[in-house]
Amino acid sequence: MTLTDILAACGGSNNLLRALRVEQQVILELKDPELRSDLAHVLPFHSSLNQVSWTPELPLSNADWDRLGRLIEQNQRQQLVNVSETTESHHRPVWHIAPPQGLLNDPNGFTYHNGEYHLFYQLYPFDCVHKDKYWAHVTSTDLINWQSQPMALFPSDWFDSHGVFSGHAVSTEEELMLFYTGNVRIGEQRDRITTQCLATSTDGIHFTKHGPVIDSLPPSVTPHCRDPKLVKNGEHWLMLLGAQQETAHQETNEVQLLGRLAIYRSTDLRQWEFVSLAGHELNDFGYMWECPDLFELGDQLIAIICPQGIEANSEHHNIPHHNGYLQATLDGNDQLSLSNFQTLDYGFDFYAPQSTEAPDGRRLMVGWMGLPDEIDQPSVKDQWVHQLTCLRELTWQNDKLYQQPARELQQLRGEMQRFELSTSNGDSHIDLGSKSFELQTTLPWPTEGQTTLRVMDNGSEYCDIILDADKQMIQLDRTHTQPTDGETIRELPWTDQRDVEIQLLADNSSLELFINQGEYVMTARVFTAEDATGVRLINDEPVSVDAKAWLLG
Repeated sequence: MTLTDILAACGGSNNLLRALRVEQQVILELKDPELRSDLAHVLPFHSSLNQVSWTPELPLSNADWDRLGRLIEQNQRQQLVNVSETTESHHRPVWHIAPPQGLLNDPNGFTYHNGEYHLFYQLYPFDCVHKDKYWAHVTSTDLINWQSQPMALFPSDWFDSHGVFSGHAVSTEEELMLFYTGNVRIGEQRDRITTQCLATSTDGIHFTKHGPVIDSLPPSVTPHCRDPKLVKNGEHWLMLLGAQQETAHQETNEVQLLGRLAIYRSTDLRQWEFVSLAGHELNDFGYMWECPDLFELGDQLIAIICPQGIEANSEHHNIPHHNGYLQATLDGNDQLSLSNFQTLDYGFDFYAPQSTEAPDGRRLMVGWMGLPDEIDQPSVKDQWVHQLTCLRELTWQNDKLYQQPARELQQLRGEMQRFELSTSNGDSHIDLGSKSFELQTTLPWPTEGQTTLRVMDNGSEYCDIILDADKQMIQLDRTHTQPTDGETIRELPWTDQRDVEIQLLADNSSLELFINQGEYVMTARVFTAEDATGVRLINDEPVSVDAKAWLLG
């Protein structure tokens, strides 16, 4: 039997959902198993997975496997036609990037290539669940107006059949190269196979897959090995991968899972050799590190990771997902050292950031405004969930990473409104008339008790920014917003009693709070009613502050 015979026996190429490769065995997952002919009925069939197994007399060629991938991609393209329109939703952002439909997660491949910015993001377009991920693609020349491009990568091939997972882009003179993790799950037990894959494009829009460039795991690393980030070190390239090392505990000899970075080296971006695992100096620091980044700001090399399972500094933070940055050194032998972990964003919804260097030398970053495992949000009823953060400029000051909204975002501002918020005669209230706005003010630190800046407020639904003198904390409290997955309070320690300079960017269902020129940031999804457009200052003592605001559009 040839591949053509098998496809016909399985109901034709239009009936193909997936093709899996297990050594010489070919496993075809079918849309409708009832379309199998007698020829296919004699082959092993897994009824709960709708999968037919076939071992050809001669192994399939690379051309055969590519043919299967292109047939499945064609079927997936046809499915996309039904979910290409943007759904109506009063929670939908005005100026952030969000999916037309389905579930968005990690930003990918953020880079500047041939005169424009390219940004990709993880998308499952058919439902608001984490399932087989695609790479959606948008481009911009000004970082304000983003043009949707055709879907860049599909989970169509034997090496990425269960998701084109996160990765990075490299711009060369000849092509745009996308490096990503291919995710495959085998059998009912869903055994995980991960490889690091390459796709290239000469026009920046249409991509050709080349399959795995790293097809085996580093020593002692579990299949949780993903999210390639590429950096230049001298005349060669390094690939950093978020990894999970399986090792024996020194004292108990029990199996221990440790987050690490796996490092590979290449001179041509196609042939890669394993160098080492980095991060041992942090000892037991979570059970998995995701979405690494590495870049230089000034004279400081900075690494970003998303560690899972580390201890939080707040009783209100009990989920395992974290984000942060470290000071790093990298020597000529590609040995990476890490120290001094600090939180990157203290809010609820920030993960998997990606950065790139702008043509003017600025370091720009964008993140996923969401978290793993959290999908039950009010926008789901409108058939979409999650969005990306605003673009942020990064600088290194006073041994800290500062984040500020990219200066291009000022072009979104409408006419400036100036007003006073005062508690002299009870609560003061200003109606901005929109939930897409920028607000700037400075709140004096209270001598005792609390000062609260209440935003997205209609009297019953609102989000509070609380300055708590007794606890020496700044709290972001979304207890009184619409129910959503995730926790309700985030805290930022504030022990030096400085006044709090606030720049707040809101966009219908999101808040990004930049404190003291971006020394600290707190990001949150905040779902409130359409009429929750008020701003209020609350304190038992007389407090007056000047504020200014712009509607953003």
